Amino acid sequence: MKVAVMQPYLFPALSYFQLVGGVERFVLYDDVNYISRGFINRNSVLDQGKVRRFSVPVPGASINRRICELAFSPEVSGIIEGLRHAYSRAPQFAAVYPWVREVLSGEDRDITTLCRHAIEATFDYLDWPVSITRASRLDYDRDQSAADRLITITRLQGGDHYVNSLGGQRLYDREAFAARGVRLSFLQPREVDYSQGQKSFVPQLSMIDVLMWCSRDRVGELLEAYDLI
Repeated sequence: MKVAVMQPYLFPALSYFQLVGGVERFVLYDDVNYISRGFINRNSVLDQGKVRRFSVPVPGASINRRICELAFSPEVSGIIEGLRHAYSRAPQFAAVYPWVREVLSGEDRDITTLCRHAIEATFDYLDWPVSITRASRLDYDRDQSAADRLITITRLQGGDHYVNSLGGQRLYDREAFAARGVRLSFLQPREVDYSQGQKSFVPQLSMIDVLMWCSRDRVGELLEAYDLI
């Protein structure tokens, strides 16, 4: 069984959702330190042909605090209005905008809870079942090395195959994982594009952009546009 472990990101890019949808168990790695200037609380969308960054404040954020100890600010009205302005003419706006707005304005502002809600709402919209848990709720030795923690989490989830994003190639060794009975693979996204209502395609935007412009069937195709290496 395949397992993936990643920090919780708020409506990240397509490749993150490929990882969630490509494994049997996905673990939100929220018992590690907060990443400043990363994708936990921000991403980019396309507005009138220009890339715009959205960022949800995280009061008290610090690289010395764990993700699971922090919460998003409730001040998201500007972000929600910005999304309405950017995508009101997109073909899937009426189907997608209401639940994206509901996720972003959710009452529980805990980072992991809200990010999990965003992921699950996306896959619910696609009628695609996923299994998600949070590392902070697991009982394991957090003083292990980074690789050993991932191996342990994989085994705790009943997995024997750990899938990492492509960037992990420089961090993790297949032989070290195999010695602990876990196969290691990396997800390599294929080149994709879709109509964004303009001539040139802009890649690596928030999943919100994919959802606004693509039909459910097309989103499903894009989610499967990767290889495990």
